[in-house]
Amino acid sequence: MSKRRIHILEDDQEIRNVIEILLKEEGFELQLSSSFSELKKNIQDAMPDLFLLDVMLPDGNGAEICEDLKTDIFTKHIPIIVMSAQNNSEQKAIDAFADAYISKPFDIYDVLEQINTLIDRSRANKAEKA
Repeated sequence: MSKRRIHILEDDQEIRNVIEILLKEEGFELQLSSSFSELKKNIQDAMPDLFLLDVMLPDGNGAEICEDLKTDIFTKHIPIIVMSAQNNSEQKAIDAFADAYISKPFDIYDVLEQINTLIDRSRANKAEKA
């Protein structure tokens, strides 16, 4: 099985470091960005199997970025988890076609379970279409 790649868009360095350490321990390959412009540049090199997006970013809103990715022909099939500490963000994430929503603070094992479920489902869908 090929290595599972996750793109994390999180501007808070401490949160990004915690997620990075735990996901690397689980065998994931990671792409890290702290802004939407950085994400756009990074995905030109390699597409991830899943996006993990924060809502509050220096150059955009994660829910809006989610909608952009879900309406783009090249990224619409990639699962997206939106995460936020804001109370009103869950509905915005759902409206933006997010596959899952996680409230901050979060339990990293819940995040890991969501990630594995969405990647497995996405790979099963690809296999059915092949």
